[in-house]
Amino acid sequence: MSIILYIFLAVALVSLFSLIGIVTVFFREDKFNKALAFLIPLAIGALLGDAFFHLIPEAFEEIENPATASLLLSLGVISFFFLEKILRWHHHHSISDKISDNHATPAHLGHMVLASDAFHNFIDGVIIAASFLVSVPVGIATTIAVILHEIPQEVGDFGVLIYAGYKKSTALFYNFLSALTAVVGAALVLVLGSLPEGFIQGVLPFAAGVFIYIACSDLVPELHKQDEKKRLLPEIFGIGLGIFAMYLLLFLE
Repeated sequence: MSIILYIFLAVALVSLFSLIGIVTVFFREDKFNKALAFLIPLAIGALLGDAFFHLIPEAFEEIENPATASLLLSLGVISFFFLEKILRWHHHHSISDKISDNHATPAHLGHMVLASDAFHNFIDGVIIAASFLVSVPVGIATTIAVILHEIPQEVGDFGVLIYAGYKKSTALFYNFLSALTAVVGAALVLVLGSLPEGFIQGVLPFAAGVFIYIACSDLVPELHKQDEKKRLLPEIFGIGLGIFAMYLLLFLE
């Protein structure tokens, strides 16, 4: 199977999983909310595992100067902090916090969600394509990590769009359209990948920084909002399972 086919199958799968997450809420919201409590720690583990087991080692292997790789990793962290500040869209709020946010009118809030989500999905497409161009196992690991953090994010976005006045079918349609920007990001990498020297290698540490930021700044605070002691062990298990899954994928290489 060609790398191009792998890439577009991966970004299509990411978009489909985002849609599945929303449809699950659409029909079985009560059960999915319970699953969401486990999906968040699982996503944290997968994102950190992919960053530290796959993306960062590959980056330091491909980039001759370690300081350059470290700089690009730092830029990945800072850029997403800057993006969230500019768009006033903080994914570390819980779904209920998002719906009760009074800092923007509902219509304006809906526009911010769609703009933010489209850009995030575009970056996901860039990251997935760049990872597959390095190697298929790295691409697979990155796709899994993206899927796991996309599901809870898309569920939250869907809830905000409903609050902003969108009909459920309209919110579903716009959310799916924003997910398709991942295809645009992947196509851009395929166009540029053979042009600038080191472009693909440069994306890897940047992507690692993005994943670390999402896991630690956006998702970990979600777990701290839950004070129930009985949730500690499931959360530790979920994070550990995500990290272990990324470690197992190393054997594909």
